[in-house]
Order: sequence, then C-alpha cells, then structure tokens
Amino acid sequence: MNDHLVIMAGGVGSRFWPMSTSILPKQFADVLGCGKTLIQLTYDRFRGVVPKENVWVVTSAQYASLVRQQLPEVQRQNILLEPCRRNTAPCIAYVSWRIKSQDPKANIVVSPSDHVVLDVPEFQRVIKSGLKFVSETDSIVTLGMKPTRPETGYGYIQADLSCATARNKEIYRVDSFHEKPDAETAERFIQRSYYFWNAGIFLWNINTIVNAFRIYQPEISRIFEDLLPIYGTSQEQSLINERFPLCDNISVDYAILEKADEIYVFPADFGWSDLGTWGSLLLNTERDIHGNACIGNNIITAETTNCIIHATQERKVIVQGLDGYIVAEKDNSLLICRLGEEQRIRQLTEQ
Repeated sequence: MNDHLVIMAGGVGSRFWPMSTSILPKQFADVLGCGKTLIQLTYDRFRGVVPKENVWVVTSAQYASLVRQQLPEVQRQNILLEPCRRNTAPCIAYVSWRIKSQDPKANIVVSPSDHVVLDVPEFQRVIKSGLKFVSETDSIVTLGMKPTRPETGYGYIQADLSCATARNKEIYRVDSFHEKPDAETAERFIQRSYYFWNAGIFLWNINTIVNAFRIYQPEISRIFEDLLPIYGTSQEQSLINERFPLCDNISVDYAILEKADEIYVFPADFGWSDLGTWGSLLLNTERDIHGNACIGNNIITAETTNCIIHATQERKVIVQGLDGYIVAEKDNSLLICRLGEEQRIRQLTEQ
C-alpha cells in the first residue's frame, strides 16, 4: 500500500503533427490506432503494480480536463496541475512533497505518459523488483534499456557491470550519464555491453528523493517544503500557482541524478520506445512484408515501401510509389513528407 505511481503528463508533445498538437499532445492521442491513448496505456500497464488510489498525474493546467476525461479512475485530488512548464525536477519535487504529506513511507515509480512498452508482464516484473529494492535502500534507480541500434535521439547510461548490488542481482551502480551522442559515438556505445538507453523511468523511496533535493537543489526544496501545511487543502493550487514559477527550469537528470552518489541502473528489455518521432513509431509498429506500418482500417498501398501511414478517420487512403515517407491525416490536415523531415516541413508551414 506504500507503492505509488507518478505519471508525468505535462509535455506539449506535438511531434506527431497533424495527429497531435499543442492542444492535443501525443500522450492524449491514439498514436497506435488501438483505441487507447498513450496515457491510458501507461496507466493500464501499472494495474496490479500499485493501488489505483496511489496513482498521481502531474500535468499542465490546460490539460486537466483531458486527464480527467481519459483517466477517470484517478482520484481528482491526485491530479496535480503545473501553472507553467519548468521541466522534470520541479514537477517531481512538487509531487514528492505532496505524497510525503500523506504517506511518509512511500516508494515511488515515476514514468513519462507517452512511452510504449510491448512486453507488459516483463515490465511489471521489473517495476515490482525495483520498488522492493528502493524500499530497502537509500537508492535512486533508473531503468536502462538494452540498445537495439545506434540511436542518437536518446541519452545513455554507463553502468558498472562488474558487481551487482547485494540486495538485487539485476541492479548495478551507475558510472556516468551521457547526453544524446553523435552517430559515431552511438555506434561505439552499442558495441559495448555496459551502455544503456536512459528511459526516464525512475524509482526511489520518498525520503531518498526529498533528501536529495534538500542537498542538491535547496532552493527548489524550500519552495515545496514550506508548503507542507497546505497540501490537500483549498489553498494548495493558488499557492502552487504563485510559487511553482519561481523554480529553476531544470531536468531531474541534471538537478539530482548526475550529482547524487547512490545512483543505480536496472538494465531491462521489455520492448520500450519513447515514440519521439514518426520514425520511431514505424520501428515499433507491426510492418507488412514491404516494411510499411499502416495504422487505420482503410489503407491500401501499392509499390510502396518503408512508410508509416496513419489514417484512422475512416477515409479510404491509397498510397502508391513512395519509399521512406510519412503519410498522416487528422481532421483538416494531411502530411506527406520524407521520414525525418516532418519538423522542418511543419516549421515551413508556420512561417
């Protein structure tokens, strides 16, 4: 009953234009065409891992109604609203002190809302094992994904695989974190077994993370510590609206993980992707014999290879003669462009 889930859902997530926009970010869109949005899939994969009353969502105030609509099982008081964007460290600090105010023995897993996991049973096993570990130690654990390709779009974790921890033989100490590499460096990383993709999924005990903020980010710590008497009261939102913008705009990686001593990685392999681009969606979706991923019930291809085609609004879509393209439609917008060029093309339309 002390295990909690925090879903971070405040990002603008508009890379999947025209399917997702700043008004409807990708976490609230049915990216996979399966009838559920990414945030709903995130919630579902934690069923049986944490009690539903211990699920928290931190999101932007402008997305509050979307969260309530898509996750009706989450208690209203567990949906925390950020008045502005300040990256992941203030987000995590706020929800940590909020949880501490009602459960001083909490163990927490923090997850983005817009990632994909293909092997849910293995994911749940890893999370349960990691939560047990952080409940028994003063450790911060991040999940490390075994790389399947020389990816330049992810950060990497370098692990010390020479000796596992005494309490869990699958968890190792982190040697260092590495920013998104260039292609040559990514190629070198994948040839070494001790580099892992940083999935941005974290586990810790509440006292471990609160103390880490007190030591490494005292200004952020003071903002939320001073609000302890008002959490859960009618004053909370107005004071958060006033104090939250005072926080530095900083990620939890820079703020805490790269500074703290007791940092560990749990290497895992459960079919993970952060779905950062249309190309990553292509890689993580079932493809036909020509390498095409077709998401929609009325799509026909001819002489077409290695394309991602997303058309779920019942229009008949016929694609002929393309190789390595995105074809995506939503409402009154249609995108047809080469894979990897979608952001540049969208910027042109906004000029």
